[in-house]
Amino acid sequence: MSANTKKIVIVAVVALVLFFLITRPNESAAVVKDALGWLRDGAEAIVTFVRSLFS
Repeated sequence: MSANTKKIVIVAVVALVLFFLITRPNESAAVVKDALGWLRDGAEAIVTFVRSLFS
């Protein structure tokens, strides 16, 4: 992928994210909250796994 194509894709993604943040803030907040929940659940699962290895 050329540098110009990469820049265009990044600008388009940022513009799309900003568009959804501005036009649908409640739905955007829900998506972010869900994503953070998935990350928290994943981290808790890893911690549980590591604890079970050493107990």
